[in-house]
Amino acid sequence: MQTIDSLIHARWIAPVEPDATVYENHSLAVNEGRIVDMLPAQQARETYRADIEHDLGRHLLIPGLVNTHTHAAMTLLRGIADDLPLDEWLNRHIWPAESRWVNEDFVHDGTQLAIAEMLRSGTTCFNDMYFFPDVTARVAAHSGIRVCAGLIILDFPTIWAQDADEYISKGLEVHDRYRSDPLISTLFAPHAPYTVSDAPLEHIRVLADELDISIHMHVHETAAEVGKALELTGKRPLARLQDLGLISPALLAVHMTQLTADEIRQYAEGGGHVVHCPESNMKLASGFSPVVELARAGVNIALGTDGAASNNDLDMLGEMRSAALLAKATSGDASALPAGTVLRMATLNGAKALGLGEDTGSLVPGKWADLTAVRLDTLETRPLYDPVSQLVYACSREQVTDVWVAGQHLLKERRLTTLDGNEILQRTRAWQTKIRSTDR
Repeated sequence: MQTIDSLIHARWIAPVEPDATVYENHSLAVNEGRIVDMLPAQQARETYRADIEHDLGRHLLIPGLVNTHTHAAMTLLRGIADDLPLDEWLNRHIWPAESRWVNEDFVHDGTQLAIAEMLRSGTTCFNDMYFFPDVTARVAAHSGIRVCAGLIILDFPTIWAQDADEYISKGLEVHDRYRSDPLISTLFAPHAPYTVSDAPLEHIRVLADELDISIHMHVHETAAEVGKALELTGKRPLARLQDLGLISPALLAVHMTQLTADEIRQYAEGGGHVVHCPESNMKLASGFSPVVELARAGVNIALGTDGAASNNDLDMLGEMRSAALLAKATSGDASALPAGTVLRMATLNGAKALGLGEDTGSLVPGKWADLTAVRLDTLETRPLYDPVSQLVYACSREQVTDVWVAGQHLLKERRLTTLDGNEILQRTRAWQTKIRSTDR
């Protein structure tokens, strides 16, 4: 009998690979942070001697959710300017608040709050875009969650850097610092085509190729963005990115609500990924990403929440439901984005987009044990005929009970094990008092 670190017995396991598969009364064997086996529960007990056994007889076990687009520290701006048009939201509230308040402490405290919320929602990996990526990486490392820290780039000065060259230089320092960390990776994060000029984008493309890392960027978020680009450059933003050599498997284009049929075809041919943020797009009235057409063209589509200032939560279970329902409504096809497809978008597709598909995103031997357990025996999720459909269409994040990242138990029966929730709430209240006094 082989000795391992832990056995996790679950009523159902949805491994994502292979597709449309749910195992009943199976177990995961975990050792040194990785999955070593998945097999029937009785056979697991006869094969392995575990230091710790977890019995989840009322749960569905899934890969940890991958939130492929966040601005984590913006949790501290949650609800500051709701129900406003995008321009007014940004220009009169968000940007002034960021200019006044964003510093290392803001990013530290806001990211802690975000990670606590994400862990309690079943997320085990997030892809961030914000100032002070070094602080984001440090907070993530302390908590034990997996993070892709975005190396933000803009043309104009902020508290993080003065110009594009300094953004890139400081970003490379962060990349070098964490290049060997198993939980922390980096990717370039130029904000958007309208905030980063050609020369920095060309420089980023060369560096991304040299370092073999991805590029994470808001693209075609609104009709106004596309129209303004046509006025200023005579090109739609995607055409400009194509001319700069950026449309490739290294690109994660976020939002993509304004696409022609030719753009969908060309983007698919280029091999880029799309990060769909349905709730933020709906709340800001930005438009609808044509995810059904993108999927038919063969584009890898991942899911993200965006920041809590425009969502207003970091709940990937809710994002899955919204993505599925919105696809059906906009396409007129009730079979569009079925539950299993949406679960894959929230797990393996996100991992693949981030270059982590060999390590996380599905429950197969050899991958890290990034796991989420969701209780399905509640009044709200009974009767139960299909666990994955129930997960997408009926579950709430309050039913997430346990989360592991690389085998470390970060959420245990709804209790955070590496973060102090009371301390986070205390710091959040202090920020609320300060920010409220100036947001008028």
